[in-house]
Amino acid sequence: MNAYDTIIIGAGAAGMMCGAVAGMRGRSVLLIDCAVSAGEKIRISGGGRCNFTNIHCGPSNFISKNKHFCKSALAGYTPQDFIDLVKRYKIRFHEKEKGQLFCDESANQIIGMLRAECKKSGNQFKFETDVLDIKKTDGGFIVTTSKASWSCKSLVIATGGPSIPKMGATGYGYKVAGQFGLNIIEPVPALVPLSFTDGFKADLKELSGTSVDVQVRHGKTVFDDALLFTHRGLSGPAILQISTYWQAGDEIIINLVPGVDIFARLKLARTKNPIQSPAVFLSQFLPRNLADYLTKGIAQKRLADMSDKVLHKLADSTNNWRAKPAGSEGFRTAEVTRGGVDTKELSSKTFEAGNVPGLYFIGEVIDVTGHLGGHNFQWAWASGYACGHAL
Repeated sequence: MNAYDTIIIGAGAAGMMCGAVAGMRGRSVLLIDCAVSAGEKIRISGGGRCNFTNIHCGPSNFISKNKHFCKSALAGYTPQDFIDLVKRYKIRFHEKEKGQLFCDESANQIIGMLRAECKKSGNQFKFETDVLDIKKTDGGFIVTTSKASWSCKSLVIATGGPSIPKMGATGYGYKVAGQFGLNIIEPVPALVPLSFTDGFKADLKELSGTSVDVQVRHGKTVFDDALLFTHRGLSGPAILQISTYWQAGDEIIINLVPGVDIFARLKLARTKNPIQSPAVFLSQFLPRNLADYLTKGIAQKRLADMSDKVLHKLADSTNNWRAKPAGSEGFRTAEVTRGGVDTKELSSKTFEAGNVPGLYFIGEVIDVTGHLGGHNFQWAWASGYACGHAL
């Protein structure tokens, strides 16, 4: 049986970063993955160009039961650290918006860079390999797979969450955590489109494909970004962001015209252009089909005939459109998973499980979820780097 200092289960963003760093410290490392190649999620991210970090990334961009857990790792490996690595490999990139950095050419460049770092560190890979059993020993672990068994002193779980199962994503990491008695915060889809009941979907059918810049609220959490109406419900960056905070049964409030007091504008228009229809008025600020949707229940055809009460109702449906999603599109389309291995079980500096010496969890498998826009990749780099230095 071959022995390694470290076995990493999961050859994605966090796993490869961890392997490269551990290898540079002289550790022998084997990365195991059930996929056919490394970094499948990296490959499809950012429309194939990989939004590999965000220059504004910080603890406030993450949600977790323990909001302080991510601070140490994020401070230890910053967006600039990863940018420096990208520059060393002469990968050209650009800032799209709000600090989001993308490759000019292909996400495969990031995968290639990480594979090269792993190769320099002497890491070995085993793909299309299923882990069948993990046993704790006095000296570490024995990992039995569909191809062979290997022993190691340290075992790192970097398997991610169950989001996008067609890419091979599973909840395997939670199974390992459960095997060793670690608590799991219920995993749910995050950064995911929200869906509505069949009746509401029928009402919104005419809006499918329409996009508007909005402000969306859930409790005290607010995001300003684009919203996209779909045949199932709502999507777009604003909705993906708020979905991380949304829970079943909750209402979200959407300002379809942020920065504009629609009631004040309606009162002014009623005086200056009384024969104007409410739909034509709203079409100054919104696509015409959305303006028609918001005004189709109004009996009055002219602003002159609308009372303040009716104006208030129309303004409220525009500046404070309340929607209660029936659910989300699930892990099938979710970019990440909220929840996972409880951070109370892990060291925030090394990512080692407190009650299982030698067992580590990094990346998405942990209950740390970033906002849209490169933050989840930065968490992968940071957690992988911190763990790699601890091995």
